[in-house]
Amino acid sequence: MRRVLPGLLLLLPPLLLPPGPAAATVPAPPARPGFQRLGTHGPGGSPGRRLAPGVPPRAPYSGAGQPGGAGAAGFCKSRPLDLVFIIDSSRSVRPLEFTKVKTFVSRIIDNLDIGAADTRVAVVNYASTVNIEFHLQTHLDKKSLKQAVGRIAPLSTGTMSGLAIQTAMEKAFTVEAGARGPSSNIPKVAIIVTDGRPQDQVNEVAARARAAGIELYAVGVDRADRESLRMIASEPLDEHVFYVETYGVIEKLSSRFQETFCAVDPCMLGTHGCQHVCVSDGDGKHHCECSQGYALNADKKTCSAQDQCALGTHGCQHICVNDGAGSHHCDCYEGYTLSQDNKTCSVLDKCALGSHGCQHICVSDGAASYHCDCHTGFTLNEDKKTCSAVQEAARLTSIRDACGCEATLTFQNKVISYLQRLNTKIDDILEKLQANEYGQIHH
Repeated sequence: MRRVLPGLLLLLPPLLLPPGPAAATVPAPPARPGFQRLGTHGPGGSPGRRLAPGVPPRAPYSGAGQPGGAGAAGFCKSRPLDLVFIIDSSRSVRPLEFTKVKTFVSRIIDNLDIGAADTRVAVVNYASTVNIEFHLQTHLDKKSLKQAVGRIAPLSTGTMSGLAIQTAMEKAFTVEAGARGPSSNIPKVAIIVTDGRPQDQVNEVAARARAAGIELYAVGVDRADRESLRMIASEPLDEHVFYVETYGVIEKLSSRFQETFCAVDPCMLGTHGCQHVCVSDGDGKHHCECSQGYALNADKKTCSAQDQCALGTHGCQHICVNDGAGSHHCDCYEGYTLSQDNKTCSVLDKCALGSHGCQHICVSDGAASYHCDCHTGFTLNEDKKTCSAVQEAARLTSIRDACGCEATLTFQNKVISYLQRLNTKIDDILEKLQANEYGQIHH
């Protein structure tokens, strides 16, 4: 048979309760295989329970469902169920004891999320006859559901457990009665509470119910027949058969069923072990994530700083600057400034900023480039920044030209004077040569 809720009630925490009057006078029956025994003590005060073979101990009980426990703090959310209580109200169950059974049912309801999309609850009341007190679709809010449980009256005679299971299977767990179909994957669970021996055959009918996909929990009280409980319950029996000595302690089982049906959130309990961020995935599952700038290590819990500049995941338009510890900032090339998004860069307009140094006019050439210009009647000086009036520039040019002509004239006069003196000397030499030649001829 396919198990609907595997691993439920694997190990129940101890109930350190003092033995009641019945326990003091009646020797406790020896524990038998397949039973969880509550309300008794083993040697030295240890709980009288048997661990499932080969199963490691579970985490400590969270206190869910108790005042101030996990349930009160909202640490868990119950799984959606189609849940039917099958309660024995035969003559052996006294009125006060039957009230304890209804308290047990109400406390389990307290720990469930009740609603059309969450858990739906029905109650089958039985003795020698069987009565469906209300169907799965009748009460879809917790308040009206608990009020309906409080109004249930005992039927008094007989213990027809087999008939009760068959009625639940054929009339309570039907789509017409509010059960959800197979495609919904909503588990079908029945909790049977009895204190006697069935007066009909439960073996075959319980087997048919289990084969139909109904998971059966059997809770025996006081004189309940242990072998019948084992015939009713689903496998493994260690997780589905429970026994309490009196109705006075049965309500203590409610918190154990809450732990069974509850998906504990390790993120809220603080037991996740994530170094940075714990993310709840529902049904008691979670995964770890890291803060920005960090990456999850291979252990899926701790985080290491990332060099996003080296990874190329920084998003900076120009320059990424690694600040260490998974942090970085963006910068821009010269002539650009960082935009408000701290990632992209904008052209730095030096003309608009007034840092250009032009005396008259700054002309932006784009990409942080510019040049200076002058007003009409002025011309740009050699420094490419300051300006001079055009007339003044002409005067300066004239002065420079005049100086140049005077120097040339002086040089020319010096050359002419030198040439004149040279010619005079040449003439004197020629006259002397002529005179000398004439004297030689006459002699």
